[in-house]
Amino acid sequence: MSEGIAQLIPLILIFIIFYFFLIRPQQKKVKEHKIMVENLKRGDKVITSGGIIGEIERIIDNDKVEVLVSENVKVEVVRSTGIQTLIKSEPPKK
Repeated sequence: MSEGIAQLIPLILIFIIFYFFLIRPQQKKVKEHKIMVENLKRGDKVITSGGIIGEIERIIDNDKVEVLVSENVKVEVVRSTGIQTLIKSEPPKK
């Protein structure tokens, strides 16, 4: 009986290591991305998953956003999968 448990200990340790080094950080990253996407508002600068940098022009149906890429060029992007990162703009110094 104790031999069977002794053989399971390395597998359990490997699972614990995978959880703390791979699974948990990935879940945290997904949660942060979800919060970032939910808090998007007009005027935020974003980078799409395709690498396009633009400014959010309007939010459509809580599902999509319209991104202003250039003057008079707007692109509809799916909010949850299309927005990769939010570009943090510093407030102007006085």
